Amino acid sequence: MKTSDFYFDLPKELIAQDPLDDRSSSRLLVLDRKTGAMEHRHFYNITDYLQKGDCLVLNNTKVIPARLYGVREGTGALIEILLLKRREHDVWETLVKPGKKARPGTRLVFGDGLLTGEVLDIVDEGNRLIRFTYEGIFEEILDQLGQMPLPPYITHELKDKNRYQTVYAKYEGSAAAPTAGLHFTPELLQQVRDMGVKIAEVTLHVGLGTFRPVKVDDVTQHHMHSEYYQITEEAARLINETKQSGGRVICVGTTSCRTVESAAAKDGTLRACSGQTEIFIYPGYQFKVLDCLITNFHLPESTLVMLVSALAGKEKIMAAYEEAIRQQYRFFSFGDAMLIH
Repeated sequence: MKTSDFYFDLPKELIAQDPLDDRSSSRLLVLDRKTGAMEHRHFYNITDYLQKGDCLVLNNTKVIPARLYGVREGTGALIEILLLKRREHDVWETLVKPGKKARPGTRLVFGDGLLTGEVLDIVDEGNRLIRFTYEGIFEEILDQLGQMPLPPYITHELKDKNRYQTVYAKYEGSAAAPTAGLHFTPELLQQVRDMGVKIAEVTLHVGLGTFRPVKVDDVTQHHMHSEYYQITEEAARLINETKQSGGRVICVGTTSCRTVESAAAKDGTLRACSGQTEIFIYPGYQFKVLDCLITNFHLPESTLVMLVSALAGKEKIMAAYEEAIRQQYRFFSFGDAMLIH
């Protein structure tokens, strides 16, 4: 299986640069994974495809304002940092630009000294381990100095930080948003509950590994970065009950999908647990928990296109993407949605 099998040509103008005013008014391409039949709807029509006894699985991670701009102590050279993962209390794994000058021992200054950092080590893929020093509460300083880590293909400035956050975001720790969830409003979620659909919340802190390009020709040789996940007793119970009673488990986003599939026993049952996952789902994978998926339109040759191809088959996904391009759907983080059922 080659990475190039998952390539498609996407016109630049279809990359969504701004979120819509109304989250739920984005378009929704509905794909029947058995027949390949497609429908064109709006996201607020999602309730037409849910039924009593189903369970919607949400990833309640919260994006931190992980992008910091500062200077190198001594030279005053500008530097940009992206916080990827907290390793221990004040030590973070980061992506530094420009990286060449950020050798161990380099000191960095942010916000006129409100926050300082020292490069401790160089780890996988050239990422830097940085120890931060500050007075007060790190999260509050980050809120003051940090910016939302929008992906590089979004060039417009985000006017409202909360628009790169789901309405149910709770636990801070992500370097990117679980974007399928951006389409839900509190009102729409209430409508879903009122229908008798259960809602289970899981946590997966999204790292950049999910979005990193696949650099190997042979898909099976790609290595995913580890991400922290947690499933509570209640979430495990709700999902297990749904499976036992014949309901469907509908994951909102590839991150929710990867969380439940990482934690599932061979028979598809879940128990409360937490840990690191490096699960990489590509065609040939047998899903243990997930029945349906709500997701956005992903980058060519990405692990996410491979995941949706594992669910619906590569030919059906590529046909759906071609149709989405023809119909001028908006792609990527602030783009439109897809339901694969």
